[in-house]
Amino acid sequence: MSILPHESTEVVKLDLSAGSLHTTLVDGQPHIVLKPAVEELGLDYSTQVRKLKGRSWAVMGSAPTTGSDGKTYDMTVVPVRTFLMLLATVNENRIAYLHRKTLVAFQNETADAIEAYWTRGGAINERATDEQLDALQQQIEERRIRRALGLVQLIAAMDDTVDPKWKRSRQLHHYAEATGEVAEIAPEDRALLVETYLKDAGLSKDERRSVRSSFGRRISLAYEMQHGEKPKDSFGLVDGRERQVKSYTEADRPLFDKVWREFYADRYPAQQFLGGAA
Repeated sequence: MSILPHESTEVVKLDLSAGSLHTTLVDGQPHIVLKPAVEELGLDYSTQVRKLKGRSWAVMGSAPTTGSDGKTYDMTVVPVRTFLMLLATVNENRIAYLHRKTLVAFQNETADAIEAYWTRGGAINERATDEQLDALQQQIEERRIRRALGLVQLIAAMDDTVDPKWKRSRQLHHYAEATGEVAEIAPEDRALLVETYLKDAGLSKDERRSVRSSFGRRISLAYEMQHGEKPKDSFGLVDGRERQVKSYTEADRPLFDKVWREFYADRYPAQQFLGGAA
């Protein structure tokens, strides 16, 4: 258990689906005044304090708070996250029926938010204010920029087996992503994946899987015969996963078309390509 600094300001209200909780701001963040909150749910205050003292995730402290008699008292406060975690550990069947519905509503809302966090990347409160939504949007934007710049650094650290043209084009792409611009990449430097080529042709997922390996080997061999060296490595999405693949660019599309016409056009006569007739 961690201890909060002894400092607070005004009392504010936190709205949840089951009702509102009065909180006090500690260093600008809302904290639940613990005793009235747990007693309203029919919980014993002393028992909950003992429970929190034994939990590593709990943060608890005291803050000057105005009581119902208008006087100021030092009262135990906890961050919202600590309070919601505490509620999640309460057995609904061990509290009075009168308070059970409210407790279950709090627990369900917390469970919904946790599920959304892990499965969809986050949860948006339907009662969020414009200021809260703006702050969330700012966080998302900052994370997007950090991710893009992190990918630029990751690509720069790749060894010499990775195609330098692919590295340059991907770095330009992620730099543009970070700045909100459109990357200016020369057509001959734009990546061309075997998977992308087959998808552009209109092959189904199963058809792509059956063709991908043999088509890729033939493309690699044709590239080596044409350029006198094997294609370098790069990375691309295959079946929704980032995998190491051979590096080609749009400048190699005629080579792709040639291999397709020679080995696969008769097998898939209905498929058509942007780069030429099958």
